[in-house]
Amino acid sequence: MGGAGRRRPRSGIARRSGRASGTRSARRRQRPRAARSRRVRAHWRDPPDVARGEAPGTAVRPVRYCVVPRHVYLHVPFCARRCSYCDFSIAVRRDVPVDEYLSALDAELSVRFGGDAPAAVDTIYLGGGTPSRLGGVGVAGAIALVERHFPLASGGELTIEANPEDVDARAVEAWLAAGVNRLSLGSQSFDDRVLAWMHRTHDGSAIERAVATARAGGIGNLSLDLIFALPAALGRDFEQDVRRLLALAPDHVSLYGLTVESATPLGRWVARGTAVERPEEGYEEEFLAAHTLLTAAGLEHYEVSNYALPGKRARHNSAYWAGVPYVGLGPAAHGFDGTTRRWNARAYASWRDALNSGADPVEGEEQLTEANRIAESVYLQLRSDGGLALLPGERDVVAPWQVAGWVTLDADERLRCTPSGWLRLDALAAALTHNRSR
Repeated sequence: MGGAGRRRPRSGIARRSGRASGTRSARRRQRPRAARSRRVRAHWRDPPDVARGEAPGTAVRPVRYCVVPRHVYLHVPFCARRCSYCDFSIAVRRDVPVDEYLSALDAELSVRFGGDAPAAVDTIYLGGGTPSRLGGVGVAGAIALVERHFPLASGGELTIEANPEDVDARAVEAWLAAGVNRLSLGSQSFDDRVLAWMHRTHDGSAIERAVATARAGGIGNLSLDLIFALPAALGRDFEQDVRRLLALAPDHVSLYGLTVESATPLGRWVARGTAVERPEEGYEEEFLAAHTLLTAAGLEHYEVSNYALPGKRARHNSAYWAGVPYVGLGPAAHGFDGTTRRWNARAYASWRDALNSGADPVEGEEQLTEANRIAESVYLQLRSDGGLALLPGERDVVAPWQVAGWVTLDADERLRCTPSGWLRLDALAAALTHNRSR
């Protein structure tokens, strides 16, 4: 079973960026939806036998879960400005309509779960958009509405995403009082020139102030985001960004590669030739440099894009990667009942208007086929450090990957990607899925 004479697999890198969440991109719908990340290109295709849904507002169809969900995702779409690379479902607002949003959220919960007894959950995640734009009182109101139907179990994880400029002592106090125990901070870079190019609404020093404020206020579980593989012409010192991030001693780090989407400022810059996408070699170089620095600091590389100190792995996103049922609330949110995925109207106004008329905001659905299940099981297991148990006869499939140094195979026949292998995850998952679907 050695590698002599075996053809080396193709080395094409699948670019990945953005955090996994219960929403979808403005671009094409992609599989696996439970693992959707902002601006991720997973190269999956829907088979012809996937059931399609209707337009939002056509009926009220209560969802009955075949397994009681233990996780809730709430999408808060509001942003002060759209980032140059972002094609996600957001609503840019100078003044956030907090009361209007909370009223629509209350209506969605009543339409879908009004007749059900409250069911405790293990995680609640407020993602966006920028949930911190709701303000301390608005965040507390949203959490209270969710917990009326899905109270957080003892020891549960309650995460809010925030931008650095929204983190002040009053907000932190309100979040903690509402039950927030984990903060995911959208830092992206510490270089002010780079942040301006990204159209971010903060500078590097704001990140440091936000971390200090959150720590002083009592938030003991803090995650920071960092984007890599920016155009080389920016002259960014990426390793210096990683070192500045590590100086803040985060409990968790999400590392996302920049992907160019056509319907974004970045996409238009690339189309005009004023920006050039980073080549695969540069993409891999920065990804591996970050891996070296982050793991040397004691962070475990436990999933393609995520690192954590021992005991600080993101429990909510880990549930997505395990393929378990979850509730999705808010515009563009996805939910999974164990057999079927449903997603809400993407636009904030469409979601709000459907609920104001007493209708269901669900825009579409897909029933998982056996082929879907096989593909998602393979992909989701390979993207985490738990790996995938090989089936009899699959050693020949993965042998070239072992020779290339992209996977390891334990004595118990468990296959795990190396950091370089994770960059080529899509091709490996496709090969194993094809083998298991024959």
